[in-house]
Amino acid sequence: QVQLVESGGGLVQPGGSLRLSCAASGSIFSINAMGWYRQAPGKERELVAVISSGGRLNSADSLKGRFTISRDYGKNAVYLQMNSLKPEDTAVYYCNALVRPSALAAPLQYWGQGTQVTVSS
Repeated sequence: QVQLVESGGGLVQPGGSLRLSCAASGSIFSINAMGWYRQAPGKERELVAVISSGGRLNSADSLKGRFTISRDYGKNAVYLQMNSLKPEDTAVYYCNALVRPSALAAPLQYWGQGTQVTVSS
């Protein structure tokens, strides 16, 4: 059993900052990648940023320069530093991880339950 737990969401004014955290726990052999997606009302879930075990980054072009992703491999955690927040950043942010639960298991996608980020004046 693999669990992803997010924290750090909340209400912030435009131009403000938030730091999201996600920690994976349970039966984990390895984590190939961890990252963040978001889903705004009426929109599809979209990529925010993902970082692989090799340190490769993939992120939405529109967020580069404002959002920074980082990982703590020892804690099986991933973080998202969000600066200069805009109202259009309002969404539920979901942690995602590509996890091998055991040595012989294929990597599987796991999702957290999400944390609400609201940017409003």
